[in-house]
Amino acid sequence: MIARPLLPDAADPRPTLGVLGGGQLGRMFAHAAQAAGYAVAVLDPNAAGPAGQVAQRQIAAAYDDPAGWAALASCCQAVTTEFENVPAQALDWLAQRLPVSPSAAAVAVCQDRAREKAFFERAGVPCAPHVVVRSDADLAAVPPSLLPGILKTASLGYDGKGQRTVHAPGELAAAWEALGRRPCVLEQRLALKLELSVIVARGQDGAMAQLPVQQNLHRDGILAVTQAPAPDLPDAVAAQAVDAARTLAAALDYVGVLCVEFFVLADGRLVANEMAPRPHNSGHCSIDACDVSQFELQLRTLAGLPLVMPRQHSPAVMLNLLGDLWFAPGTDDPRTPPWDRVLALPGARLHLYGKAEPRRGRKMGPLTVTAARADQARRVAQQAAALLGLPAF
Repeated sequence: MIARPLLPDAADPRPTLGVLGGGQLGRMFAHAAQAAGYAVAVLDPNAAGPAGQVAQRQIAAAYDDPAGWAALASCCQAVTTEFENVPAQALDWLAQRLPVSPSAAAVAVCQDRAREKAFFERAGVPCAPHVVVRSDADLAAVPPSLLPGILKTASLGYDGKGQRTVHAPGELAAAWEALGRRPCVLEQRLALKLELSVIVARGQDGAMAQLPVQQNLHRDGILAVTQAPAPDLPDAVAAQAVDAARTLAAALDYVGVLCVEFFVLADGRLVANEMAPRPHNSGHCSIDACDVSQFELQLRTLAGLPLVMPRQHSPAVMLNLLGDLWFAPGTDDPRTPPWDRVLALPGARLHLYGKAEPRRGRKMGPLTVTAARADQARRVAQQAAALLGLPAF
């Protein structure tokens, strides 16, 4: 716990903040922290990762390497994480020596779908009907009412990975075998109307702030498009989503930035899908559309600075750019996407992560379009999608 706000001052004109993880979220956090006068140190096995490229110090070490933890602790005044699968022992070790947010206990809930679903239920936030599968006996006891369903690994699955759709009881055993007979959660497949995300920040004093509710479109399990504010969402459901996200953050005694993804069902009900204990791809448009971005919120919670409610000054549409754009259709021939034509569009801003090698399915960065009106932002974003060969939305 930080006794007083960690600020650049005469005694320490450039305090250093640590980040576990060297990916794109760490890079964007570093940009926000450096703009406010902080230095950043990154611990990551890949010395050439997106965050390490811009940090003042790069500690090239495995996440479970105590020597790496010690090096990070020796040069930082507070530490955060940019991905949820950081080892809990790393967070615990660091937390005994300096402020760490979010806590290992909070991250552990988000690392495991079974724990996460149980937490939703304890907090009184509805989620999809589900069962946990850890054994053949669990598999045999699955109620038929949960099918068709989606079998998901309890840990490490993301962006559609670690999942199998199961239509009938006879498919369950093969699906579990394909997932390595690992602990899994079987969720009933629900009729969805919308996908949403709420990014909430909670400080050490319990104060909270959140970005406007965002509407998301996924393709093949990967975020493709985010619109903010959410264009098809009734105000009452938006308020319910914000209340649920704040309830979950408080119940976790969370400090940091938390993204909660929700489904709006065909019948209008809201259910929680999953949480990410960090900033989120769907919040990238806050850099261009809000006066306080999700990364500045992360900075404020880590450094013990006051939280203010972000103001969205411009409607925005974000396109999540994958490495597929760097290849001609149907070939493996590399090419440069037509950035000159895209960036000639009004309100278009490109944020590439600095990854050296584009690969199919690899997240390379977002393109954000802002405008005075939501319909204008959407129209220009559709033009950008067409130029890049992306499907309309």
